[in-house]
Amino acid sequence: MPYKTPDQIAVAAVASGEKKALLTPDRMLVGGFLAGAYIAFGGLLAIVVTAGLDKAQWGGIISLITGAVFSLGLILVVLAGAELLTGNMALVPMAVLQKRVTIGRLSFNFAVVLVANLLGSLFVAYFLAVKTGVIGTVHSQAGSAGASTYTRLAGIATGKAVTETNWQIFLRAVGCNWLVCLAVWLAMAADDIGGKILGIFFPIMAFVALGFDHVIANMFFLPAARWAGVPGMGWGAILDNWVFAFLGNLVGAGIFVACAYWWLYLRDTEGAAASAGSDPSGTAGAPSRNGRSGGKVSARRG
Repeated sequence: MPYKTPDQIAVAAVASGEKKALLTPDRMLVGGFLAGAYIAFGGLLAIVVTAGLDKAQWGGIISLITGAVFSLGLILVVLAGAELLTGNMALVPMAVLQKRVTIGRLSFNFAVVLVANLLGSLFVAYFLAVKTGVIGTVHSQAGSAGASTYTRLAGIATGKAVTETNWQIFLRAVGCNWLVCLAVWLAMAADDIGGKILGIFFPIMAFVALGFDHVIANMFFLPAARWAGVPGMGWGAILDNWVFAFLGNLVGAGIFVACAYWWLYLRDTEGAAASAGSDPSGTAGAPSRNGRSGGKVSARRG
């Protein structure tokens, strides 16, 4: 199973971050919508698979199954190709640190992809989860499949939007995106599809099983819970969760992955050429804002 060494991954990460920052707005929007939907699919599947399992009987196995199934979301993002904000929080800053793109381009990418991820997550939550009846509502008949999925969603959402303090959300979000970006990092290490799936699976399974907070996943769980009638799911509580999850995710990716690996492998090669041979977003070859296609990314300062 061929793979890249950490220093080679760092070079590829810079190339990927530059390419993402230079995508045209329409590609950011479409790719971001897909990524939000893919993460929501993972969340929806996790709810359905674990609904009805008795916590007293199954214990931590429920969290393990939830994490294992939820990994579908990032597998789709990486292998099918999409733009996920939480992954971009590591890759684009590495390109900035390497002076390949500007802070302005980073900010624009984050803003557009955030909105697009939100739209994709909300679409799945409203139309494909609640309105289809895959997720039940507060009015679902007791003992029905709908009641089981409603109860499972309510447990997840209440823990995130009601039980956790803002400080807890922030810290859990730091741990979450540290692991999520390591999943992206490991996916970039592999040169074959099986290796990429394995690289993604374990960090994603870990963050979900640990109960950490992912801002895009919460853009699915919390609105779905509100639309299903879960008590306490006011938009104020939901927005509070999103804000602190966003900040924690940014720190987890930016400090513990982007800055850490840039310092280890790239700080003495500032502005050097990088190969885009392993773009985890699947956008390699897509025209960027300046009209270049994927492939080798030339060195550029500024």
